[in-house]
Amino acid sequence: QVQLVESGGGLVQAGGSLRLSCAASGRTFSRYVMGWFRQAPGKEREFVAAISRSGISTNYADSVKGRFTISRDNAKNTVALQLNSLKPEDTAVYYCASGDIMVDVATRYTYWGQGTQVTVSS
Repeated sequence: QVQLVESGGGLVQAGGSLRLSCAASGRTFSRYVMGWFRQAPGKEREFVAAISRSGISTNYADSVKGRFTISRDNAKNTVALQLNSLKPEDTAVYYCASGDIMVDVATRYTYWGQGTQVTVSS
């Protein structure tokens, strides 16, 4: 089993930046693909970014491409999401998740964190 704990959310003005972090414990972190998803009130959970086991390959939703960057440190069992040029529509609870395949489908990820709130004011 993998336990995931997100941190780094908060309130920021439009155009600002935040760095989210997800710490993993349990089974070997490097065995898993890692992803970030977000869910805004009244909306379905949506894919944000994913990173391969080695960290060499990444994938982003079109809505965040060029603004967000996913990275991982397998030595520290962490995955991060750098959020730049934030927009009010980025407001959501952000979740990290681990899985076996680097896809943009939430149901393909097995373990989830509790989420961290990101609020972007206009």
